Amino acid sequence: MSTIHLHQTTTLTPAQYVAGLTDFGPGRSKIFGNSADEYLKVHSKGTHDADVTEGSGGIWERLRYDWSNPRRVVLTTTDSNTWGGASGYVYTFPRQPNGTTEIDVVIVREGKNLKGKVLGLVLGTIGRSVLKKAFENSVKAIETRNSAARAAGASS
Repeated sequence: MSTIHLHQTTTLTPAQYVAGLTDFGPGRSKIFGNSADEYLKVHSKGTHDADVTEGSGGIWERLRYDWSNPRRVVLTTTDSNTWGGASGYVYTFPRQPNGTTEIDVVIVREGKNLKGKVLGLVLGTIGRSVLKKAFENSVKAIETRNSAARAAGASS
């Protein structure tokens, strides 16, 4: 089992990041590269939770999203062709006195078969940089989307 800790500072508020994280509409792959549109299936979505299948490159997982706590989002893997029951993500959003938000994410990958065990080992070692880059890109994409929305609102 691999546990990966990632961290990014952003000008986004926690609510803005959560809105991007929980936007399951078309084009999600532009924000989250490991969530290809052809894998995306929203089974249910409530006010503060969702049941979603997503993935890419032959790897998929069904996740239960829970964002009922505005400072924490938990994604629990409920089914996957690769990842086992301890897998998932926990995002926390400490606000800083200067107005920025720290986004901390802990990713747990428990392989449920040989493919998952090998991938978990790779992600926990040399693959960590790939996950870090994907996480940084998602933060930048949500920042860009929010800047564009503010600019559009200002010109109306």
